[in-house]
Amino acid sequence: MSDVRTSRSRAARPPGPLVFVALTAALFLASCAGRSDGVLTPVGDFAEPPGASRVDMLVATMRRPTPGEPSRMFGGDRAREMRFADIAVSIPPDSARVIGDVQWPANPPGDPSRDFVTVRAEELDAKGAQAHLDQRLAHTPGRRVLLFVHGYNTRFDDAVYRFAQIAHDSRAAALPLLFTWPSRGRLLAYTYDRESATYSRDALEAVLQTLVKDKAVAEIDVLAHSMGNWAAIEALHQMAVRDGRIAPKIKEIVLAAPDVDFDVFLAQVSGMGSKRPPITMFVSRDDKALALSARLWGDKRRAGAIDPNAEPYKSELAALNVKTIDLSDVKSDDPLNHSKFAQSPEIVRLIGQRLANGQTLTESRSGIGERIGVAAVGAASTVGGAAGVVVSAPLAIVDPQTRETLGERASDIGDGIGDTLRSTADVVHIGR
Repeated sequence: MSDVRTSRSRAARPPGPLVFVALTAALFLASCAGRSDGVLTPVGDFAEPPGASRVDMLVATMRRPTPGEPSRMFGGDRAREMRFADIAVSIPPDSARVIGDVQWPANPPGDPSRDFVTVRAEELDAKGAQAHLDQRLAHTPGRRVLLFVHGYNTRFDDAVYRFAQIAHDSRAAALPLLFTWPSRGRLLAYTYDRESATYSRDALEAVLQTLVKDKAVAEIDVLAHSMGNWAAIEALHQMAVRDGRIAPKIKEIVLAAPDVDFDVFLAQVSGMGSKRPPITMFVSRDDKALALSARLWGDKRRAGAIDPNAEPYKSELAALNVKTIDLSDVKSDDPLNHSKFAQSPEIVRLIGQRLANGQTLTESRSGIGERIGVAAVGAASTVGGAAGVVVSAPLAIVDPQTRETLGERASDIGDGIGDTLRSTADVVHIGR
């Protein structure tokens, strides 16, 4: 066992063929929860239930609009220029929901007393987005912005509702700003999504540069998950190269389960320069989604699945002053173990509290290690599917279109898996 812990090549070794098939099948089993279309249709005038909350967020996106489907707003195709939106989501009283869960309306636009419902969904031009940003910052404590970049396989409505849930449950005193890149929102569109994340890095840097130059903005925190880390790391690296450093307004970078080659991660962080802001990375050695991703990328260990206490990872991260929070011992109901940091209400709220107070997640006075220890005991009993489904794990959601193409495209993932996936699709109800 000691050889495994001290050898990068052995630690990075992917699961065998049978385990690989089992993991892939589990991805389908994890995706049975239904989802209704049209949730972004505003409910119009309604009496807000006592105890309900509202999350007002601004959106910047490189997705192409869907004029024929206004209830979707934006799809998975790539736009040539950045688009903006102003969206408000009403969240039912805590007594009617489980913290860490999203109550998707069965019949949109939904019942505000028990469902997440859209109150407002309007496209903005660049000037309108800037005006809304500055106006809201005037009423935001510390004039802080929380910028979130979602992961793979995420539709626009998924990104909006999940980030609304994270912003609400974390109680972060910051203006929520969602950067959403053109993910197809389909299981077998992994390569398309990866190219889309790369396609969007310049736009994400432009958003960061705009925030940095805006006098109304005092502080910026960046939170990214899974494949969204690739876009975030690329954008921050470009900023550092272009300006000679990452702007001091960017106070904290939080990378959750980054689906990024570890060697590439080290090179990009190093290229950000010595004056980069604090970087905290959530990792989990039992992250099955990242294990499968490693297989797809030629058996290369993903940064979010390393053992931060094993060499050479420990020394290499210490040299770059990258702090890690190891969630390997945190139990969760997520069969992929890919979204632990968001699945535990305790951890989500702790993140919000620390960022709001201007303290890094790994400061000794924060007590985060002890709090996560408590979460590790209690998280297994947490009911509901967590923010984590948001923050949208690789290969976690299967839609009807994927089912139709399952057999012919499954061979792209690995020889001999097609029959297994076909049989899985036959016995598992797949769809939103």
